Amino acid sequence: MYKVKEINNFRKTLCSVFFWSRSLTVAQKVIFASGLACLTGLSAQIRFSLPFTPVPITMQTFFVLLAGVILGRNWGGISQALYVGAGILGVQWFSGGIGGYELIFGPTGGYLIGFVLAAFFLGYATDKYFKIRNFSSFFLLMGFTCFFLIYIPGLVQLGFYFYMIKGTFPGVMSLLTMGLFPFVPGEIVKILLASLVAAAIVPEEG
Repeated sequence: MYKVKEINNFRKTLCSVFFWSRSLTVAQKVIFASGLACLTGLSAQIRFSLPFTPVPITMQTFFVLLAGVILGRNWGGISQALYVGAGILGVQWFSGGIGGYELIFGPTGGYLIGFVLAAFFLGYATDKYFKIRNFSSFFLLMGFTCFFLIYIPGLVQLGFYFYMIKGTFPGVMSLLTMGLFPFVPGEIVKILLASLVAAAIVPEEG
């Protein structure tokens, strides 16, 4: 009985983070959104390059998925818009410690756009639909968000990138091999971890 009480108290403490983030002033939300943008930039430096693709493995999607859950509708997406916008303006926190507007036209530009879309969508869904506020629903929703709202724009831009430098679009299987298949196991792990965190801090009601 004592352990159950301890678990419930710990759960309430975690949920207080959710209510606190929703009660911030606009100025505080800007600061918090900037902090999450910085975390996304730092996680981009955890980078593993693969010899057959210009798209690296990073930890970014973990923070992208949590941004919407933690900051809610609008501000989760704003945090990622700040990350992408600052990187375009020259802040060297894109993967590999680089920045500049040309990155948005490069092989990973579509994934960056997907980060903003994903965070906006998850923030909206978390705030509006109470029924998704559990681990299994978060896992499914984050999986959909990751592979549709991040990877589809990413693959489209990757295809156009190769068209621009080679004059022809890569085949579908070649594109998926470079831009999706190698990343699926790692994304599932990140989605699992993000779902666990989200289910812990988001109250099922209120």
